[in-house]
This record gives sequence, structure tokens and C-alpha cells, in this order.
Amino acid sequence: MALSWALAVLSLLPLLEAQSPECANLTAAPITNATLDQLSGKWFYIASAFRYPEFNESSRTIQAAFFYFDINYTEDKILVRDYLTIGNQCIYNSSYLNVQRENGSLSKHEFGKEQFGYLLLTKDPTTFMLAFFPKDEQNMGLSFYTDKPQATQEQMREFHEAIMCMGMQKSEILYSDEKQWVLWFSAPPKWPQAQDYHPDFCCN
Repeated sequence: MALSWALAVLSLLPLLEAQSPECANLTAAPITNATLDQLSGKWFYIASAFRYPEFNESSRTIQAAFFYFDINYTEDKILVRDYLTIGNQCIYNSSYLNVQRENGSLSKHEFGKEQFGYLLLTKDPTTFMLAFFPKDEQNMGLSFYTDKPQATQEQMREFHEAIMCMGMQKSEILYSDEKQWVLWFSAPPKWPQAQDYHPDFCCN
């Protein structure tokens, strides 16, 4: 099962070149400790658009998702602790991302190979995007995350502009279901070591 982070880590290709002032931010910069500081913590999956078939299919099953990024600066790894609502059931999983500082990408071994995604930060430190296959018209995609369950109008505007800059259409976007949000914890609990299903943590 694809985790929420993996909804955006598919590409080994470079990012698209800026085509307008609005597209200028769609370039991955080297990842520094300050970047990792900004990523650390809790994030919510808001929306995505995918043309890569497997990830498009996976994204359609996810009603809502949030996750925690715990940074290991020494080993350049990120522990991802995922909570997803799929079919009105809550699914937990954990995994590690590898950080490639020089080219601004994150990677994880999935679907039989190492999958890479490129981190896109905007001026708003409470959001980030992950881009993949930006120059592959048939497989390109973009996903969007914020630190709150709901994005503001301005945050959504930036995501929509990024979608258009990549050459995709708003009609391709899939949004999380706001009605499905259940904030199970106000602080990270003691996490299980393997994928688990927690029926008591969900509301139908």
C-alpha cells in the first residue's frame, strides 16, 4: 500500500524549468538542516494530481491522511509515521525516507525500486509540495501538504498555480475528504513497530 508520503516520490528526472514568475518556485533547492527543521513535525495531506497509474489509483483510495516527520540529521533519514483513512478504516504505518541534500530530493524503496521525489518549498513555511516526473507528460504529478487539516484559499491558489505550471489541469486534482479528519492524538503517542489497524482511533 502506498503511504501518504509516497503519493509524491516517483521521479528520477529533473524539475521543470520555470516558465513564468508564478512557476519560479517550482525548482528544488539543496536541502539544509534549516530545511529539515521546517519539515519536522506533523503534516496533513491536502490534495494531489497523478498521471502515473499506480499512484493515481492509490491516491483515489485515501480519504484523508496525516503524518509525522522525525528527522535524523546525522544519517540523513526521515522517520515517517503515517495515519490514513481508507474505506472508513484507520491504517497506521511507518517507514524511512532517505534525504539527498544536494539535489533536494527524498527517496524510498517501493514498487521494486528506489523512488525519488523533489521537495518544493514556497514562501509559506506551513506548506510544502512534492513533484515527480515533471517533464513526462504521461506520468507527471504533484502533491500538496499543510500543517493544518484545511488549506487556506491562498495556499490552494499556490497549489493550483503549480499544477498549471506543470502542464496539468485542475480537473485532475484529487482532494482529501474533510469530513474524514479525525485528530486521534494531540501529541505523538508510543508508536507500534509494524503496520497495524486501530479501529478505536477512527470515527465513521
